[in-house]
Amino acid sequence: MLKEIIISLQAYYQAHQFIKTQKLWKWILIPGILYTLLFGVSMYYFAHTSNNFIEWLTLKTGLKNWLDTINSGWLGFFLTLSNIMLWMTMMLFYFSLFKYFFLVAGSPVFAYLSEKTEAILEGKDFPFSLAQLAKDIVRGIRIALRNAAWQTVYAFSIFLLSLIPLFGWVAPLIAVLVECYYYGFSMLDYSMERHRKTPSESIFFVGRHRGLAIGNGMVFYGMHMLPIVGWALAPAYAVVAATLSLHNFKEDSSEGE
Repeated sequence: MLKEIIISLQAYYQAHQFIKTQKLWKWILIPGILYTLLFGVSMYYFAHTSNNFIEWLTLKTGLKNWLDTINSGWLGFFLTLSNIMLWMTMMLFYFSLFKYFFLVAGSPVFAYLSEKTEAILEGKDFPFSLAQLAKDIVRGIRIALRNAAWQTVYAFSIFLLSLIPLFGWVAPLIAVLVECYYYGFSMLDYSMERHRKTPSESIFFVGRHRGLAIGNGMVFYGMHMLPIVGWALAPAYAVVAATLSLHNFKEDSSEGE
C-alpha cells in the first residue's frame, strides 16, 4: 500500500507539470474559484454552528456546572481537549458533506477533465459523445452518493467515539483517513468508468489498491492548508492526479510482469 500512496503523491507534481504543459488552466480555475467561494462561506458557517452545538451539549449534559462545582483543573483540561477533538470531528464531517455536494455539482467538468487527461497521455482521441458524457456524469454522481452514504455511517461511528474520553483523541485522525480514501475513490472512478468497469468492479479494484485512493485524498486535504490558492487548485488537481496515478500504476504493474 505504501508504494501506491507514493505513486499518488508523485502524481500531484506530475499533474502540475501536465496542466502547465497542456495549458489546461481554464478547466482548473473556473471550478476552482467557485469551489473557493463556496468552501470559505460554508466552513465559516459550519465552524460557528459547531461551537454553538458544543456549548449547548456541555450545558445540556450538566458537564459545565459539574466541573465548576468540583473545580478540578485536570478534568477541565481533559474536557477542553475532548471538546476540541469533537469540534474537529464535526468540522471534518461538515467538510465531507460539502465535498460530496461539490463532486455532484462538478461532475460534468471532472468527467471531461479526466477524459482529456487520459486522451493526451495515451495519444489518442476519445470522440466527444454527449450520451457518453451524460453516462459519466450519472456514474460520478452515483459513486459520490454511494461514498457519501458509507462515509456518513463511518462518520457517525467516529462521532460517537469522539465523545469517549481518550478514545476521542484519535477520532479526527481516523476521520481524515476515511475521508482521504473515499474522496480518492471518487476521483479514481472517473477513469474506471471510461474503461467500462462496472461500479462493483471499481469498488473491488480500489478496495484492493486503497493506497491510490488514500494518497490522492491526502494531498487534496493537504492543499487546503494553503488558503485561497490551495482551495482553488485542489479539486481539479485531484482529478488529473488520480488519472495520472492510475496510468503510472498500470505501467509499473506491466513492467513488473
